[in-house]
Amino acid sequence: MLPTVAWKNNTAVMIDQRRLPGQEVYINCKNYRQVVDCIKTLAVRGAPAIGVAAAYGTALAVLRAKSRDKTKFYKEVAFAIEELRQSRPTAVNLFWALDRMTAKIIALYKLSLPEIKKQIVKEARLIEKQDILINTRMAKNGAKLLRKGSTVMTICNTGVLATAGVGTAFGVLNEAHKQGRKISVVACETRPLLQGSRLTAWELKRAGIPFRLITDNMSCYIMSKGLIQGVIAGADRITANGDTANKIGTYMLAVLAKNFKIPFYICAPTSTIDITLSSGKLIPIEERKAEEVTGLQGVKTAPDKIKVYNPAFDVTPHELITGIITEKGVIRPPFTGKLKKLFAK
Repeated sequence: MLPTVAWKNNTAVMIDQRRLPGQEVYINCKNYRQVVDCIKTLAVRGAPAIGVAAAYGTALAVLRAKSRDKTKFYKEVAFAIEELRQSRPTAVNLFWALDRMTAKIIALYKLSLPEIKKQIVKEARLIEKQDILINTRMAKNGAKLLRKGSTVMTICNTGVLATAGVGTAFGVLNEAHKQGRKISVVACETRPLLQGSRLTAWELKRAGIPFRLITDNMSCYIMSKGLIQGVIAGADRITANGDTANKIGTYMLAVLAKNFKIPFYICAPTSTIDITLSSGKLIPIEERKAEEVTGLQGVKTAPDKIKVYNPAFDVTPHELITGIITEKGVIRPPFTGKLKKLFAK
């Protein structure tokens, strides 16, 4: 299997996550608009993977720009970056990657157009490489938190498929497994799009990690029976006070974990931390199409013409979080101030 998002022959290659686990199909994006479509339709998903995809989308915009006049060239690329920026609203890694690529493009202004194109592709590939290294560090930092023989619950997909490689929360679980900690996993199916049953279960099985799959509404019962010793999830955006946006259902698990006195951890790179926002109340929450709730993979499961709520994310308040696992270490409450220090030079 190729990486989730890769660069090959001046093309951004992505595994189509909508088709898993049934089919392993790859999409060859030859222009930035195809990348935009992949992000919007969830062919590529997971905050870090979206960031890498956005970086490669920028590289494609630069390579495919038609203008030879530098001023017009920069306007053309700026338009493409704005389209990429509008593809999804919640995962901050998208904006982090686009801001980094924009800053690099501006810094290269005095160079020739061929050299600018070369350097921008290099920068995008560097973002992919760095994501893998960051995830490796997070995995080692987080694995220390899991007791030998413990069973850990997780939601959505935080594995290789959600990143450039290794994974965030899944990376922690896999590292603990490799270290011989004899952990097992309970994976929530993650309605409405089943990222847990389609993707996480697929990755857990491939990694050889013992696991059981449950529907989301079984989580309280499973915890109440004393079967869970820890909960770990990823993040799409973390604010300055530690409030965390993640896949819908994460907040529910955090409340339950608090009730049953189970440690609840978030695992995310520092690129997911948005210190410009003071709290989770300011995070934009994506509302997706009703069809995702009223049907499943083309099969209708509800009456026609009904009203639906379909927020893709919820926000877990910081007071429910035991710790935030980053590549720079595990941050414990209180988070305000500590998260900002991660960015101090």
